[in-house]
Amino acid sequence: MNNKVKRSFAVLTTGLMGGSLLLAACSKEATPAPGSTPAETKTPTTTTATTAGTYPIKTDKVITHWYVAGAGQLAAIPDVNNWPVFQELAKRTGIKEKYISPAVNQAKEQLNVMFASGEYADIIEWNFLNDYPGGPEKAIKDGNTLKLNDLIDKFAPNLKKYLKAHPDVDKQIKTDNGTYYGFPFIRGDDWLKTYGGPIIRKDWLDDLGLQVPTTIDEWYIVLKAFKEKKGAAAPLTFISGVPRVFDDLGTGAFVGAYGVTRGFSLKDGKVIFGPAQPGYKEFLATMRKWYVDGLLDKDIATIEGKIRDANMTSGKSGATYALAGGGIGKWLTAMKDKDPKYNVIGAPYPVLKKGDIPMFGQKDYTAPSGGTYAISPKSKNQELAVQLLDYGFSEEGMLFYNFGVPGVSYDMKNNYPTYSDMIKKDYSLNLGLYTRSTGGPTIQDRRYYEQFAALPQQQEAVTTWFKTDVDKYMLPPISPTPEESSELAKIMTEVNTLVDETTIKIVLGTDTLDSYDKFLDKLKALKIDRAIQIEQAALERYNKR
Repeated sequence: MNNKVKRSFAVLTTGLMGGSLLLAACSKEATPAPGSTPAETKTPTTTTATTAGTYPIKTDKVITHWYVAGAGQLAAIPDVNNWPVFQELAKRTGIKEKYISPAVNQAKEQLNVMFASGEYADIIEWNFLNDYPGGPEKAIKDGNTLKLNDLIDKFAPNLKKYLKAHPDVDKQIKTDNGTYYGFPFIRGDDWLKTYGGPIIRKDWLDDLGLQVPTTIDEWYIVLKAFKEKKGAAAPLTFISGVPRVFDDLGTGAFVGAYGVTRGFSLKDGKVIFGPAQPGYKEFLATMRKWYVDGLLDKDIATIEGKIRDANMTSGKSGATYALAGGGIGKWLTAMKDKDPKYNVIGAPYPVLKKGDIPMFGQKDYTAPSGGTYAISPKSKNQELAVQLLDYGFSEEGMLFYNFGVPGVSYDMKNNYPTYSDMIKKDYSLNLGLYTRSTGGPTIQDRRYYEQFAALPQQQEAVTTWFKTDVDKYMLPPISPTPEESSELAKIMTEVNTLVDETTIKIVLGTDTLDSYDKFLDKLKALKIDRAIQIEQAALERYNKR
């Protein structure tokens, strides 16, 4: 419920959207009857002759695994069970899996069907932290997932060792009650957490004799020059109308210069809601001026990804917000032969005062989705499923998940796992087929991203975007209680609608800036103070974990 970054390598990983009332209803059907033994205490055992942490395991049992596969990979190999990464995983672990993959864009609905039917996969891959109504504790209470504390303690020595050495990550993958509800995907290096930010046409700056802008005032000067001297019809563009107004600014780009974000953040250790702060009004005034002066895309209310791409490669726009891979890398590749001079780079997050460090910027959590790989309480292979998931946290498992098979997807050169030409031909496709470097039950290796985002402009952009104070102001991955979560969802649905409507009306001039004061009154009427109270309580519980 906090305003964490939801894109999380949008060009690489599958974004799972859940949290519907339908899911809640289906979950309710699976709730144990009053007086029955809680699901987590019913632990069927799988006997193996192998010590935990030793592979391959000798077993003829088959683990079922519910997995939302990428559309691109499915187009290449329609049956997930035939993907090279999973076939090799079975050889290495000795554990056969049967993958159940929902149809593209039908994940939420088909997960509902599974929960309602009572016929569960052994392993369920889903974002229970953010996309399950009521969160992980509610999923366990509903009988849809299993409390894993005892199983991890006995059968997951690799994960257990890692968590003991990284207590900060340990806090991120358990609930306020200390419950482990799934195995995580972990970003193994701070450098891997930042991958998006402002992007600008460096070739245009050079032609005009301008420096890379760092302040809001400098950005105004640059954008005006782009319009007047480069003929840019929409000097600044970014994804805005889909799914929310100014969606790309959720990480603090531009709005962060005024000390706020579009959602919840921290100020002096306390939770605040950005749009209710004076800085948000200042941000709206700036965006209104830029719009009137023709510096902001006139179609800002409806921009989506493909339009933004076209704007940035056609000369219509000279600046935006995007990712190092899906922005800089994509556009440089597309324009390499068409315009050899074309060049885009990452620009710092704007500030008001020259020399200040940006307060906000895109930065992911170490465990961005908490415990993503849950186990069904109805599974008869719980111990085996835990051992399978723990493989990804072993030394061998981490190397395999990040780079695949030596001689096929990578070669070890000077002690550096170097992706093969086959992988390099189409990183986005082949990394998904031969590795799980972008979202498996493992620890992501920095060397994966050094190769995926290998262009100098990409490397430098990440370094530039990384220089913020966001750690001081970003909420940790807090978890409201199931009861709080339901209340908060109702409040924030209405609040976010109001924020979006007010923002776009003021920017486009449908309403005046003076309407902001009435907006504050409406926020209070919609119980924004109660929402802040819920977030603050969740923060205090998180800090005590």
